[in-house]
Amino acid sequence: MPNPTKIHPNLVERMQVQARALAAPEPLRVIVQYRAGAVGVAGVIDGLIATHRTYRLIAASAHSALPNAINMLSDRDEVEMIWYDEPVHTMLDASVPLIGVPQVWAASITGKDIKVAIVDTGIDPNHPDFANRIAQMKDFTGQGPADNHGHGTHVAGIVGGTGAGSDGKYRGVAPECLFYAAKVLRGDGSGSTSDVMAGVEWAVQQGAQVINLSLGSDGACDGTDALSVLCDTATGKGVVMCIAAGNAGPGASTVGSPGCAKMVITIGATTKSDSVASFSSRGPTSDGRVKPDVCFPGASIVACRASGTSMGTPVNQLYTSASGTSMATPHAAGTCALLLQAKPGLSPQQIKDLLMNTAKNLGLDANTQGKGRAQAYAAYQAALGQEPQPPTPTPPPPGPGCWETIKQVLGGR
Repeated sequence: MPNPTKIHPNLVERMQVQARALAAPEPLRVIVQYRAGAVGVAGVIDGLIATHRTYRLIAASAHSALPNAINMLSDRDEVEMIWYDEPVHTMLDASVPLIGVPQVWAASITGKDIKVAIVDTGIDPNHPDFANRIAQMKDFTGQGPADNHGHGTHVAGIVGGTGAGSDGKYRGVAPECLFYAAKVLRGDGSGSTSDVMAGVEWAVQQGAQVINLSLGSDGACDGTDALSVLCDTATGKGVVMCIAAGNAGPGASTVGSPGCAKMVITIGATTKSDSVASFSSRGPTSDGRVKPDVCFPGASIVACRASGTSMGTPVNQLYTSASGTSMATPHAAGTCALLLQAKPGLSPQQIKDLLMNTAKNLGLDANTQGKGRAQAYAAYQAALGQEPQPPTPTPPPPGPGCWETIKQVLGGR
């Protein structure tokens, strides 16, 4: 007999949909979590079609299984939970934020040698903004490590492009960080939870200090799904996890996985006028917790373009304009890299607290803004134990682009 307490609601729903739609059952992609110390038993279950992944960060494996095999697995003592291997996708929409933090750079804080993992569509290793700074690349899609979509390259450019291809105009937040690129989304921007989990686990194994996930699944969640559990586990091991809230706003309860995870930093997006972008997903989570945690500004800003791709609105061969919480999140990841360089040893929770406690309150409800719009310079000052002060005026802007956003991030003056 099946044990319904071990079949996650997201899988129950999928099994019910399939039962109504199909005369004969077809295999479903699932992720099986085992109890501590248990040995995987999925391979001996009749109706299990294939094993796709095994994990070490949590005791789990990913499979294709018929409904009868899922029910049999749920009755095994060694099995803790069975999840649906949900589809995931990039987070693109109507606005592009790009942070500038020149006051922090002036203190020689540029994210130097901080390991940042981009778990996405890959990174174009030939882009001049990343020269000699991509430490490792790993493909989990079967398409090869090159970014044949463009999303991951754009995200990486916001985290820490040097601006070498634009005479410094489109410089990212942490332009001396080291990149680790896990390609988990295919050329069409889609992928599976199991591949994303494999990419996160690989990034942890590489020693990543910050992991950027500008991706997610649709629908509200409570943080008990497979990817959220893995992300929280990574956080518990000292890795800062920056997660896009999603672009399903402005309705309530629209933050999907893994943005609904409990320990990660979930990022919403704001506009240049300091309102929350209409597309930015809102909380609460389905178990009643506030999300997002904090927002970063959104504006139509250009960042790196992968060779041969047309994601967003291309500006030239090296840069393109894109939009969404996908672009807000790497500003957070880059800021985290700056904070880790400024004060090595900060824990993920300490960094989360720094961002939230120094954010500008926009006067909106918590499930719309979190704690408000982040202020990178104030977070940096607080990390050093200084009383946050308004930034000194920025130099005259060299042209349109990120300089318009610098003033907002550093104090909104």
